[in-house]
Amino acid sequence: MKWPLAIEQFQNYLRLERGLSPNTLDAYSRDLKNFSIYSQDLDKTCLTVDKDLIRSFIQTLSKEGKSSRTQARMRSSLRTFFIFLKEEELIDISPIEGIATPQLERKLPIYLSIPEMNSLLAAIDRSRSQGERDNAIVETLYACGLRVSELIGLRMRDIYRKDEVLRIIGKGNKERVVPIYEKALEALDIYINEVRVHINPKKGFEDHVFLNQRGSSLSRVYIFKMISSLASLAGIKKKIGPHTIRHTFATHLIRNNADIRVIQVLLGHESITTTEIYTHLEQNHLRKTLLKFHPRGL
Repeated sequence: MKWPLAIEQFQNYLRLERGLSPNTLDAYSRDLKNFSIYSQDLDKTCLTVDKDLIRSFIQTLSKEGKSSRTQARMRSSLRTFFIFLKEEELIDISPIEGIATPQLERKLPIYLSIPEMNSLLAAIDRSRSQGERDNAIVETLYACGLRVSELIGLRMRDIYRKDEVLRIIGKGNKERVVPIYEKALEALDIYINEVRVHINPKKGFEDHVFLNQRGSSLSRVYIFKMISSLASLAGIKKKIGPHTIRHTFATHLIRNNADIRVIQVLLGHESITTTEIYTHLEQNHLRKTLLKFHPRGL
């Protein structure tokens, strides 16, 4: 089997059988295309790849200065690809089996303090219609801890105003229902009833909540730039984006003694270990406080 056909069938497998999101599909595809170029240069097809080739490829990534996180993601992509080939009975043994994945050092996520979060919201110019939309975006991200893809994908039918909940379609098309407090709902109401109502949605975007002036869905890039710009206006020195607000949501809940299992459900994490990073953040905060204020910690 030639590489282009193998990659195409692998993409179909990921989309139809694994239900992966378009962003995850793109990441897998990029990794696999890079590996296929390397393999073809050495006259290897997807069915003749061996352990030595994979080790050589990983070493090349390291020499090119690729981070350990990038290398680990590449290994994960290859592992999934060879599982697919094995399930299709195209190979008997996965060549990546037995190749260890290095343990990654978990970086603590960046988050905003409560005053910083308030400053971010205060920096929004709500005298403009775009400002009301941006305010609704930031309020919703902070109220529900959404991923940016979940916010962009939010539909009008997903807002249950009376019940004060949102229906969210997360990673792998998994559905969850998250509560949303009144202040964020009010921001959504103002945007929907005073701004969005004057936008003519393009075909296919009639039910999208957040639209640009042309009636299409907002892009991830726009939301990242908008939040980054607000941070600058607010005097926040940290480099932040929409995912920072998701981290902020979880960290503030942890600090107020919320049950970590509840936070796991709200964030849509499949594994509790993913959520536990926020307990490490709290431990780090406690340590810094101790060292700052304890008479022998100075």
